[in-house]
Amino acid sequence: MLQLILHPARLCLHALLLMVGWVLLISDITIAQSQSVAKVVRSLAEATSPNSVPVPEPASPMPPFTVQLDPLNSPYPVPWNWVLANLTASPGTKVGHTQYYRSQSLISPDGRFAAYSRIQMQIDPDFSQSRVSSVLFLEDLRAGDLRTIAASAPLSSTEGSQLSQPEAAMAGTIAILIPIAWSEAGDRLLAREFESIFGSDIASDYAVIWDRLSNRTRTVAPTRIQYTNAVLLGWSQAHPGQTLFRAGNIGDSQWPLWTVDVTGQTTAAPSDRPQVFGRFVNSIWTGPQAQP
Repeated sequence: MLQLILHPARLCLHALLLMVGWVLLISDITIAQSQSVAKVVRSLAEATSPNSVPVPEPASPMPPFTVQLDPLNSPYPVPWNWVLANLTASPGTKVGHTQYYRSQSLISPDGRFAAYSRIQMQIDPDFSQSRVSSVLFLEDLRAGDLRTIAASAPLSSTEGSQLSQPEAAMAGTIAILIPIAWSEAGDRLLAREFESIFGSDIASDYAVIWDRLSNRTRTVAPTRIQYTNAVLLGWSQAHPGQTLFRAGNIGDSQWPLWTVDVTGQTTAAPSDRPQVFGRFVNSIWTGPQAQP
């Protein structure tokens, strides 16, 4: 469970997540200036996750459309560029509106399943009251069946989630669920649930694991340790049935590695490395969507 700790160096991530505010305040800057700001923000992101761990490429790596920013400098970035673009597209607009984004599809090693996310952003004239939510779809390419996978993290509001909150209570929240890896046998799907709050330094990852044999979904994160932020890296190489996180406190020079099993049991893993399987595929629907 995410534990918030007051730390003088929290201003580092504060600066990163408040970049939304920066862009709103300088919405009249030129495109060239925007690119300069992006470079600065990217360097700040790298500073928030000190000892980065090399992440092996998937069978088919995620092809980038542009250099992607990520609030936690994750190797599997959420579409943060799109979030920022939506907030600055119509500065001063007094009417709220909604935008949609579809992630790339992650194909299982046996080619049977495809997992992808549909991300929805409700944009409010007061950016701190905007909201980003998502639905993770799992498609059986042989049978043609389609199902949804829900996270059970604090800010998750996916239909069917036991922790779903009323709409008004979710204003200002960010909960983006994207697939990042299959297991080697293709019997488990691993997804990253990134959660944050606009205008704050609250930001952390949860691992959402769908088991194909039991058709059961679990949501886990490091427990019984102190940290302000956790970054999901993939499956553990030493313990393939467990997930691997990097977690620590803002300002610390070293963020340790931790393995987390499906019950939340957390163990230090200083020499472990992440592993991921699957193949990312683009489609004509990938990226920003027209409003339905």
